[in-house]
Amino acid sequence: MFNFSKKDEKEPKNFKELLGSLKNLEKDFKKIAEDMESLKKESKFSLQKVGVVRFNPFSGIGGDQSFSVALLNANNNGVVITSLFTREGNRVYAKPVDKGESKYSLSSEEKEAIVRAKKLLSQDLNSNYDPTKPK
Repeated sequence: MFNFSKKDEKEPKNFKELLGSLKNLEKDFKKIAEDMESLKKESKFSLQKVGVVRFNPFSGIGGDQSFSVALLNANNNGVVITSLFTREGNRVYAKPVDKGESKYSLSSEEKEAIVRAKKLLSQDLNSNYDPTKPK
């Protein structure tokens, strides 16, 4: 996109050329700032938060092979997907999420997955935050 180490350009020889170079740098900087602002606006709609809950829906039989996963954007809109695993088969459910809520009834595991996802951006992104473990 930008090549800041252009070797083929000559160095400014006088004040007028120096001003011209500074004006070009100012234009480049404005373009970068506009691009950054555009990316910032667009990124609000991309997947940013993930929360996972593993569970066993049938006590005493099997392990935590079922799960709920919440996939949300910056506005807490997205989907929560639940997989219920049994010996006879697997069922998968998807429910839309709008502002952290769903118009469909949510299981406690689905609610927990949403809570974990919503916490993601409030965590220090440089930390070892694990969305599968409660905080």
